[in-house]
Amino acid sequence: MCRLLGYLGQPVLLDLLISQSDHSLVVQSYQPKEMTAGLLNADGFGIGWYHATREVEPFTYRNTLPIWNDVNLQNLSRYVESGCVLANVRSATAGLATDLSNCQPFQYASIMGVHNGFIQDFRQTLYRPMRDRLSDLAYQLVQGLTDSEHIFATVIDELQTSANLTDAVHRTLKVLIELGDKHQVPFSANLILSDGDQLVASRYAQGIPTPTLYYLQNDPSLPQSVLIASEPLFEGNWKALPDRCLLTVDHDFKPDITSI
Repeated sequence: MCRLLGYLGQPVLLDLLISQSDHSLVVQSYQPKEMTAGLLNADGFGIGWYHATREVEPFTYRNTLPIWNDVNLQNLSRYVESGCVLANVRSATAGLATDLSNCQPFQYASIMGVHNGFIQDFRQTLYRPMRDRLSDLAYQLVQGLTDSEHIFATVIDELQTSANLTDAVHRTLKVLIELGDKHQVPFSANLILSDGDQLVASRYAQGIPTPTLYYLQNDPSLPQSVLIASEPLFEGNWKALPDRCLLTVDHDFKPDITSI
């Protein structure tokens, strides 16, 4: 299991989101409270952010080190400011390599995504069925071996014919449900996707416990914002996203929640 974070709001320093709070993403990497599998998240990390004032593709910073061991992150996160951020600390599935190609966030054009969860025995179960469904464009995006990257590639595939990002995520989950049923494979898929103007998050599992996912709207410390995280970062009016639901939020900062 991994720990996730997504932020949309007024531009803030990465440091405020990543390391300053009592139960920050850095703390969650070595002392998580609500993981349903694994003990800690020491198999790399990644942060992706959109430029605060320019319309350019998002930036990503990834490392195979545990987040607490990266000597560059502290200075980087005190310098970079963004109004849309995704971040992940990784707990690798057994048998999958700890290398940069397997670190999140994944990115294509303006789209970034992170995933917390797993497809059971992915390499032996849904690896080939998922790859066989991909278009050439999405197939060539995949650089690593993880279930997470294949889910992201499926989102990109679905986005080519979807009305919007929320619809693409919903259709991706339907693909997983269909394949999971057909091959009798349990999976969990807590996702956060962004195009820089919105966040789309899902909380879903089939056949295994559903990982936790919370959201916080317009906290006094982060006005005009929505923050999504696997575990609350600090005291506040955090709300648990209901199981088997999608959350979409744009710059009106009013979460729209729909059932899957």
